[in-house]
Order: sequence, then structure tokens, then C-alpha cells
Amino acid sequence: MRRESARMPERRLTARNDAPKPTYGLFAVLLLLLLAGCGERLHKQQSYVFGTLVEITIYGESEDRARGATDQVLREFDRMHHELHAWEMGPLNSLNERIAKASPDHPAHATLSPELAAMLLDASRLSRRAEGLFNPAIGNLVRLWGFHSDTFVPRMPNPQDIQHQVLGHPSMEDLKIEGLQVECANPAVRLDLGGYAKGYALDVAGAMLKRLGVNNALINIGGNILALGKKGGSSWRVGIQHPRHAGALATLELHDGEAIGTSGDYQRYFELDGKRYCHLIDPRTGWPANQTEAVTILARGPRAGTLSDAPSKPLFIAGPAGWRRMAEKMGIRDALFIAADGRVSATHAMGDRLIWETPAPPVSLVE
Repeated sequence: MRRESARMPERRLTARNDAPKPTYGLFAVLLLLLLAGCGERLHKQQSYVFGTLVEITIYGESEDRARGATDQVLREFDRMHHELHAWEMGPLNSLNERIAKASPDHPAHATLSPELAAMLLDASRLSRRAEGLFNPAIGNLVRLWGFHSDTFVPRMPNPQDIQHQVLGHPSMEDLKIEGLQVECANPAVRLDLGGYAKGYALDVAGAMLKRLGVNNALINIGGNILALGKKGGSSWRVGIQHPRHAGALATLELHDGEAIGTSGDYQRYFELDGKRYCHLIDPRTGWPANQTEAVTILARGPRAGTLSDAPSKPLFIAGPAGWRRMAEKMGIRDALFIAADGRVSATHAMGDRLIWETPAPPVSLVE
């Protein structure tokens, strides 16, 4: 685990940009017991893309066939990483640079690729459903807090700078998209698809593997996981990271076409004067959300990957008082919520799926 620190007068500042050892986020529980079996054809390959660890596990194919399919998926991930990166040279960064120079009298204009246009339209729809709590337009706030870098330097922003960004009201509604043409007149907008792209990439990878004839696989992008088929005669089993301890809080079986994702305050954060500041920023205040430790959601269907990623953010930000209403708005039936004080709640649908590790925490089940 990489740790970074910076000194401030009479204060200690520490940062974490991954989860507690030996796990990260929501992880595939593929222990030796699950991975090793006499005669099983199980291929696992890892890479580092989207600023996180990526793991693809394929069952039942020859080594050459599995490796060939995995290589194709990883190349596609690498392409998406560079084209959708908000901070490095590429189409999204170029769009952001144009928007930064925009004004109401001189809006920025750009031509998008079909893929980016579709992603931005979809992200805009999800943002509206989330009442703006999922807001990929707040990239300037992400940068202000230092969470835009894979190896971020922890820092406390000037509150006046935070307020300035909030008063700019960056919103996905500022984007006017017609076909492949986009217009934006608000220079406060900076697009960061970090809360969307991993889930989107899961859907792309799942479709690719199926086209290549691979029907049994587990795709894990930094804790967002999509299951295809089965592992032999059993469903794929995954674990939900405990937000304050190494290891799993619970496990569950993922069925064909299901995806699961977690937003947690333990993945990227720093601490100052005993207070934790995580990368999940409330667009209404400009400050990291602090009422939640973790939210895990399960999605199914042709867009399961995307719907396991973006909707977890507004549930996290809504906190104990609002997460259930937000889950209903986002169409999420299976959700696990852990409040900042450690209280655990789950929908009945999710509670029925979970197998708790010992000792099991008290769980409040909600409709």
C-alpha cells in the first residue's frame, strides 16, 4: 500500500488512495479454495487501468483462448482510459479546456465521438434522476481537493475557493448536446467521468467477451464487478469490503449478468485533525460527504455495470436520512448502507443475498 503525507503547521495530514490491505474496495473473493481445483480451466489476468487494479477471470476456456480474449478487453480498457481521462491529453480533456474558456456570450463548441456523446447524455440523465448528487461536471472541485491524481498530494483547500466553485453551479444541464455537437457556456464545468467510466467499461467488457464466445467470466475494475455465467456448477462469489477493517464484511453470489459496486470513504481519502476527508464530494457544499462509510449496490440487466457504478454516489452523499429515497429514485432495489457511526442498513432484497462474516453486525432491514 502506498502512503503519502504532507506537513502543515501543528497538524498532521495523512492520505490513503486505496483500501486497507490486503483488499481493495469491493473485491472478488477468489481465494485458493475457489480458484484452485483439480483440472479446472481458470484463467486470471490483472492490469492497472482507470487508476485502479483490474482483474479478469475466465472459466472453462483454454489458456490461449482465454488469454487472447483478456488481452483484447485490456486493450479496450487502455483505449478508454486515455480517451476518457479528464486530466491527461485526450478528447475529454480537450473538451474541458474549451469549456474553461467559455462564457455566456461565447459558449464553447465541440464535436464529440459517438461514444462520448452517448456517455455524456446518459450521465446527464442519471444526474437528473439523482437530483444532481451524481454530478460529473464538478471536476474543478475534484481537482481542488487533490483527488484528480492517481497519486494525489493531500491538501486542505481554501474554503473561499470551494465556495467559488460551488457558486459557479457546474451541472450536466449546462451541456447542450445535439447529435455529436456539444455546447457549454459555463466555464465552471469540468467533466470528470471517474464515477461513471468503470461501470461503463464493465458493460463494454461483458459484451466483448460474449462476442468472443466467452460466457463464463468475472470482470473486476477496482471493486466494480460484473459476472458472466458461472464458475463450473457454482455462481461467482464476491465479498464486500469492511470499511474499517481488512477483509470482507459479507459475501454473496453473483448471478449471470449481475454487477455490484461500492462507494466507500476508505478508498481515497486523507485525515486532518482526526477528521476524514474522502473523494466523494457533495456538489451542494463542495466538501467531501461525511455521513457515510460505504454503500454497496447490485444491478442486473444489459447496463448492469453502469448501474452498479454511478448510482452508488448519490446514495453515499444522501447519507442516513436520504439514501433510501435516493435508491428508489435511481431504481436500486438491492443496497447496503453503512453510516459514519457504523450502523448497517440494507434493503430486504439485498439482505436476502448477503452471507455475513463472523461476527455479524446488527442490521436494520428496510423496504
